[in-house]
Amino acid sequence: MRGWLGARRPRDGGGEVARPEPRLAAAARPRGLVAAARARRLVAAALVVVSALLLLAVPRPVRAFGEEGAWNPRPLLTGDARWEGVRATAPARWSFELERRTSAPARRNPTTVRADDPALLAEPFALWGGDGDIPPLTEREVFGLRRFLALGGVLLVDDFAPGSGAFGRAARRELARVLPEGSPIPIGTENVVFRSFYLLPRAVGRVEGPPKLSAIVRGGMPQVIFSDHDLAGALARSEGGGPSVEVTPGGEPQRERAFRLAVNIAMYVLCSNYKDDQVHAPFLMRRRAVDDNRPRAAPARP
Repeated sequence: MRGWLGARRPRDGGGEVARPEPRLAAAARPRGLVAAARARRLVAAALVVVSALLLLAVPRPVRAFGEEGAWNPRPLLTGDARWEGVRATAPARWSFELERRTSAPARRNPTTVRADDPALLAEPFALWGGDGDIPPLTEREVFGLRRFLALGGVLLVDDFAPGSGAFGRAARRELARVLPEGSPIPIGTENVVFRSFYLLPRAVGRVEGPPKLSAIVRGGMPQVIFSDHDLAGALARSEGGGPSVEVTPGGEPQRERAFRLAVNIAMYVLCSNYKDDQVHAPFLMRRRAVDDNRPRAAPARP
């Protein structure tokens, strides 16, 4: 049996106490010194733990798409294309409608971005639109778009002249070089794009077009969305604040449905598949009813 210092004691309670073993001789220091040493070790251990916790609590910079968290419907430019004409105001109108209807932050004056510009990777969305054939993408443009999509970016391909379909065909041709493993498929009301904020029965834009969109789906999510509806044409506003382009055949009710599709696309990009279920449907119905009663003031021309 051993005492506090490790000395052997007789089991019968009598006889001499054995001398401390040589390996424990250092323990025969005064109790006060031993206690002080133990206290110092405990304090040092506590400081190490606290320091580690403080280091974990320090915020670290995180690199991600759209660090400001605002919707930015950037027009994508390729070749010698320029963003001008009657649809030039469409991105600003898109941002305005999103803020007015959802309170999501949005940039009121979106700027253009080129396919071969590293700035393409700074935001999760780009709008690629046109009304005619386009020259083949350069290798740098192919590489830039491939990186953008590999990082999870979403690209909307909007045909401004779906009657001819020249731009839509050219964009599909070039995107086959960017994503050779992906082919567009139809997506409709079963897809989250049609349910991310409004519950939409079909797709529309400046023209009624086909009821479904097409998309290259990767990882179960639409990543390149094709619209044969001229969505930008429905969004565009004139200098006086009125519509720039007539909507056919449904007039202003159809324009409103195009606004809702634009809002859904924005919410899909901002929230991914957060609302990819039916649990939220009653909330969306109430939210839509409130939205329908709001005034519809137009934004100032950027």
